Amino acid sequence: MLDIGGWEFIALIVLAVVILGPERLPDYAAKLGRFVRQARSMAEGAKGQLREQMGPEFDDINWQQYDPRQYDPRRIVREALLEPDADDDSTQAAGAPAAVAHDPSRATPYDVDAT
Repeated sequence: MLDIGGWEFIALIVLAVVILGPERLPDYAAKLGRFVRQARSMAEGAKGQLREQMGPEFDDINWQQYDPRQYDPRRIVREALLEPDADDDSTQAAGAPAAVAHDPSRATPYDVDAT
C-alpha cells in the first residue's frame, strides 16, 4: 500500500504520541478511522456509478494499465531511447519525401518568410 516497513510504522506511532500527546491520540485515531471509511465508501460509490453508466464494458477494462505505480520515468526514457528510429527507410510511408543529405558544395536554402 504505502511501502511502510515495521520500524517506520513504529516510528510514526511514537512521533504521533509525542506530537499529539496520549490524551488526544484516541480522538485523532477515531477521526482518521472515520475519514478512511468515508473515503472508501466514496470510492465504492464512484465505482458503482461508473459500472452503472458503462454497463458490461466496465468488466472488460484492464485496470492494471491505469495503475500509476507502473510508470517509472527511468524505464520510460530507457525504452524510448532504445526504440528504433522512426526515420528509418523501412518504416517510411509510401510517397513521403526521403531525407536529403547535406551537400556542402551547394548553397544553403534561404526562406524569406522564415526569417
